[in-house]
Formats: sequence, structure tokens, C-alpha cells
Amino acid sequence: MLIDGKDMRNVPANERPTNMVFQSYAIFPHLSVEENVAFGLRKDPRSKTEKAAAVAEALQMVGLAGFGKRAANALSGGQRQRVALARALILKPKVLLLDEPLSALDKNMREHMQVELIKLQRQVGITFILVTHDQEEALVMSDRIAVMFEGNIGQLADPETLYRRPISKRVASFIGKMNFFDAKVLEVTDTAVQVDVTGLGLSTVAREQAPGGAEIGQTTIGIRPETLAILYEGEQTDRRIVEGTVDEVVYYGDMTYYDVRIAGVEKPLTISMKNLISRPVLNVGEKTRVAWDERSLVVLKD
Repeated sequence: MLIDGKDMRNVPANERPTNMVFQSYAIFPHLSVEENVAFGLRKDPRSKTEKAAAVAEALQMVGLAGFGKRAANALSGGQRQRVALARALILKPKVLLLDEPLSALDKNMREHMQVELIKLQRQVGITFILVTHDQEEALVMSDRIAVMFEGNIGQLADPETLYRRPISKRVASFIGKMNFFDAKVLEVTDTAVQVDVTGLGLSTVAREQAPGGAEIGQTTIGIRPETLAILYEGEQTDRRIVEGTVDEVVYYGDMTYYDVRIAGVEKPLTISMKNLISRPVLNVGEKTRVAWDERSLVVLKD
């Protein structure tokens, strides 16, 4: 592994230009906020005045200016997380490692801190490596994502590529929701792939929609719930249409998720629809039409 072009294999761990924010934050409860932040400066040759200035700068950076004298055990979860960040950043590492740093926070605080971490990374300009099991968090916060299984990288890509063009069924299952169809590849050219998709019929997709490659024979096709659409009474479309029956309805306020059964497919399709004034929420058992587009299909490796 290289950091800033230097091989780290023979560099002792304590001498590598890295620091870490732990999942539990590891804040010392018997120390004040500024004492926690200054902990890594114990062997630093700078004067007390210079160290105090560095602590103040670090606290300012994470939005805790004026909190230096406060007891660490009197802080909220979000504030403790900020103290842990300040303590890690005060040594100005080239790489900051974050081990699920937001997992202990409630939903609202987690979403707030995701934005704060993005801003902080841009401000300090160093590499953040974030470990998380929260797929949404990974998509929101990352410039590049490595999806790992059993210590091996299943796919490494930017968030949009990873979401829109997963190379395998396993990656597609891990990142977001995905509908899977059995299919058969009938023809492969330099520019296109022809597939016969169970329940949807013959389709021709661009070669880029098979990011993991395509070979003649059985395969799996994926399609995201938001790329399917319920057609309401009187609604017309140029997209392809398949008839179905509503099997389940889950209402989230701004969105409704439908499970719709179509002929020939064992599992119902999951479809997400934005709740607009003109769109009624359908009931279980209603007949409906589902619109889909060949550009939404992804040919996946099993």
C-alpha cells in the first residue's frame, strides 16, 4: 500500500501518516474536550501556546469552538463524534480511517453528520476511508466505493456507476433494491446484447448495460424499482408495458412502494412511486399496468 507515493510495508504503524476515528469514539470521560483533542500532541515538540492554538483550530474545524473546557461525558453523541474527529485531525494525517463512525447516532443526527463529514473532508483536503454497512451512507458520502465480500473487492467504482451499472447480482443485491429476472442471452455484438427476459420478452440493450460482460446462455437481468412506473387510468407512455396485479403496498409519505405480480415471474416486482397530488395510492388486488424501458435493464454476472 502506498500513501502519498511511499510504500508503507516497512513503516511501523505508529509512524504511518494515518489516524483513526473508532466506532465507539473512544473519548476519555475523565478529560475535558480540549484535553481529549490534545491527547495526540503529548510528544509533540511544539510549545504549550502552539499546542493550544492547534487544539482551538481543530475544535473550530469541527464546529466545537468554545467547548474546550466542557467535560467530555457531558456531550451528546454527535458532539462526541466531533471531538473524536478533532482529535484525529489535529495531527494532520494524510489518510483518516473511519470505522462506522455514525452507527451510534440516531437517524436525524446521522444524516446531519454525513453532510458535515462531506464538508469537513473538502475543507481539510485529505483522504477519508470510511467503513460502513449502511449502503445509503456509502452512496451519499463517497467519491469511490469498494464493495467487499470475504475480504475481496466485488466492484470498485464511483457511486453512480456502482448503483446504475453493478457488475454482478451480489453487488446489485447489496447496493439498494433491485428486481431480478431470469433471462437468456441470444446474441452479443460489439455494441449490443439481445436478451430474452422472463416476463418481459425480447430486448436489445447497449453493450454498456452489461458491465461485467455477456455470453450466450442463461443470465440474470436487474432493474431498479424507481425505473419502473405504475400507469394510472388514462395515462399513456411510449415505454413498454406489462400487465400486473398489486400484491403489496407500503406507504412512506413521500413515496409508495408497490409489489406487483406479473405473469411468468415468481417474485413480485418492487416499484417505487413518488406520491404526487394526481396519483392515488393503489390497493392490494388492483389490476395495473407497469411501464419499463430497455435502457433500465442491466445484464449481471451470477
